[in-house]
Amino acid sequence: MSPGATYLQAFLGHLASERRLSPLTCSNYGRDVAELLKLAGEIPLDQLQVHQIRRFIAQLHGRGLGGKTLARMLSAWRGFYAWLARDHGFTSNPCAGMRAPKSVKALPQALSPDEAVRLMEIPTESDPLALRDKAMFELFYSSGLRLSELVNLPLSQIDLVAGMVRVTGKGGKTREVPVGRFALEAVRHWLPEREKLVRPEEYTLFVGKNGTRLTPRAVQYRVKQWALKLGISAEVHPHVLRHSFASHVLQSSGDLRAVQEMLGHANISTTQVYTHLDFQHLAKVYDAAHPRAKKKP
Repeated sequence: MSPGATYLQAFLGHLASERRLSPLTCSNYGRDVAELLKLAGEIPLDQLQVHQIRRFIAQLHGRGLGGKTLARMLSAWRGFYAWLARDHGFTSNPCAGMRAPKSVKALPQALSPDEAVRLMEIPTESDPLALRDKAMFELFYSSGLRLSELVNLPLSQIDLVAGMVRVTGKGGKTREVPVGRFALEAVRHWLPEREKLVRPEEYTLFVGKNGTRLTPRAVQYRVKQWALKLGISAEVHPHVLRHSFASHVLQSSGDLRAVQEMLGHANISTTQVYTHLDFQHLAKVYDAAHPRAKKKP
């Protein structure tokens, strides 16, 4: 057995007996450190340098490993070297302070305008909970609320005359957002049914059949169920409606600052992700319409 493999076996014994890590976690450590030994080849562990570790990470990244996976591997390698320093007299840790490359940020999902409109076409005849769901979805899509903001929204904070809603978002920050006429109409239809259900001490706009505020999970379930019933093939959850609001408003107006304010983003860089969605939309239009973009039959 090579010195590196011997060290690895002892390290895994340390993780299991001294740190009492689970078998699965020990297995993950073992796989990550084994990869380090493979990359090091004939180079002794006590002679590995920072530039070599950096090259190993670059090689793994080139194979398609993402930032999160590489960060996990670096963490395992640092822990391995810390143990080697403690128990085997190693004097340096070539992985110390090294960061993995950032993962490519996934774009948020958004419905097409047609899909968003279809989700609002909930049949509400003689069903108070359907009236509630329509009002919730309209408000989500009209004003770009977060799920937590919607379930905690007090009835007193929506102004049906002015067409505004006041919400308290992350960090306790309050903002006012316009509410569209379809959402206002849906909320007006829901309010008489709310009065029949709501408990005296409950102040939130949206309540369940027991008269208390809805849980986020309940809203997630209702969104998913209605999407299935209405034949929407896209994966739909409450945040998709917020994303759809942002991307559709940006496509129509191009006003990034206004979208930032309505979403309640502290930093405009968070909002800028929607410019990529807008570009995707424009690229699809270009591919479909531009003579030079069309593929030969």
